Amino acid sequence: MVIDFHTHLFPPAFQQRREEVCRNDATFGELYANPKAALATAAQLVAAMDASGVQAAVVMGVGWTHLPTAQEANDYLLQASSEMPGRLIPFCSVNPAWGDAALRELERCAALGARGVGELHPDIQGFDITGRAVMAPLMASAKALGLPLLTHASEPVGHLYPGKGKTTPERLWAFIQNFPENTIVCAHWGGGLPFYALMPEVEESLRNVYFDTAASPFLYRPQVFDAAVAVVGAQRVLLGTDYPLLSPRRVIAQLEASSLSVEQRTAVLGENAAALLGL
Repeated sequence: MVIDFHTHLFPPAFQQRREEVCRNDATFGELYANPKAALATAAQLVAAMDASGVQAAVVMGVGWTHLPTAQEANDYLLQASSEMPGRLIPFCSVNPAWGDAALRELERCAALGARGVGELHPDIQGFDITGRAVMAPLMASAKALGLPLLTHASEPVGHLYPGKGKTTPERLWAFIQNFPENTIVCAHWGGGLPFYALMPEVEESLRNVYFDTAASPFLYRPQVFDAAVAVVGAQRVLLGTDYPLLSPRRVIAQLEASSLSVEQRTAVLGENAAALLGL
C-alpha cells in the first residue's frame, strides 16, 4: 500500500476567491498569492493518486491564521474524506495562538473524523513552537484524542523559498523535548534533524517522531533517503509529496533512485503510515 502523508487541498471556491483569502489569511497569502501557485481539489488529488499508484493520502491545511478560513478549509477536507473513505485521510489545521478557539476547532474536527493535526506553520502563524506554555494545551488535546501532529520544518542553510521560515532543527528538537509522549511528524525531512540523531541524546528523544519527505526533490538529491534511513531507520520515514507542489510520481521516483532495500522502500511507501494511522 502506498500512502502519501503530506498533501494540501482547498475548497474549489478558494480558486475564485484567491485574492480575498490571501487578504484574510497570512499563510495562504505567503504561499498562494502568486496566481501560478497551484491549488488542488479532492478530485484532482485522487486523479494524481490513481496515475501514480497511490492508494491513500493524508490531506491537510497550511497553518491558517484566520479562524473562519480554517474552518471552511477543514470542513472541505472532512467532507471530501467522508465521500472518499479509505482514500483521503483528513488532518485539521489550527493555530495554537488562538488559545481556546484552537482546542474547540480541534475537538470539533476530531468528532467529525479528523485523524491528525497539521500542518502547523509556526513562523507565519505567529507562535513560538519552543514555548511550552503556548503549545501545551494543543499538545495535551492531541494526545488525549490520539492524534499525531505534523509541523512544517525548514533547513538552516540552502536556498530560500516561499514559506521556508525558521522552524529549524534546534527549534524542532526543543519542541520535541517538551512533549516526548506526543506523536510528532516533522515535514520536509525535519529540516535536517534526522542527521543530528548521530548524537545519542537526540536519537533518544526521537522515539515518537517521524519525518516526511514532502518537497524532497526540491531540497535534496536522492541520496537523502539513504543518509536519513542509515541514521534514524526506515521506520521513521513517511512518504510525502506536498501535492500539488509536486506529483506523487516525482517523489516516488526519487525514492526509487535511492539505494534502499525493497523492505525499506515498502516501509517508507506506506507501511509506516498505515501503522501510525491504524489503517
